Amino acid sequence: MEHENSRKRPKVIFVDAVGTMFGVRGSIGEVYGAIARRFDVEVSPEDLQKAFYESFKASPPPVFPGTEPQKIPDCESDWWRAIALSTFHKAGVLEKFSNFASFFDELYNHFSTPEPWFVYSDVPASLEKWRKMGIELGVVSNFDSRIYSVLQSLNLIQYFTSVTICSEVGAAKPDPQIFAVALQKHQAKAEDVWHIGDSHQEDYQGAKAAGLKGILLKRTE
Repeated sequence: MEHENSRKRPKVIFVDAVGTMFGVRGSIGEVYGAIARRFDVEVSPEDLQKAFYESFKASPPPVFPGTEPQKIPDCESDWWRAIALSTFHKAGVLEKFSNFASFFDELYNHFSTPEPWFVYSDVPASLEKWRKMGIELGVVSNFDSRIYSVLQSLNLIQYFTSVTICSEVGAAKPDPQIFAVALQKHQAKAEDVWHIGDSHQEDYQGAKAAGLKGILLKRTE
């Protein structure tokens, strides 16, 4: 995650979360399938993986404008429940659950723990180096409120002075608004800030459109 090809040192570096700092162990299909088996539902990880990405891509961004802050976690859970329902429907096994609500609660809570995640090997050293250089660090992510517990459990939270997520802002990357809110937290000008992420549209193009230096990270792990 090192990047030395800038003419000047940034004041702030914003970093994306999933796919940039940490990823899913195995695959979404494997994790979904393993938890489904605890509820006596057998389905192949490959079928779940395909069904998940179809469902995820068809969903609107997880933003809830005008929602009271204390109600946002419930909105996030409902958003993910709709994706899970669609995933298992597309995989042809939804009717096999005797209690989908209990299954979903376990699935949703699982992703707030460190268990399904792994930190990419270069991340801690890069974050530590930037922090020692006096560069402020922030997370800008389309993840939901579980990001706080995940960052904490993966021993990453201590590097960051801000965390900006789409559900709290009411705008998701690549919308410039989420970057504007993050910039305000650091009292920084866009031209003094980098944003690093793995999505060409959401991270690279989104950051550039908001006036930041966008850096596209291509993971091979």
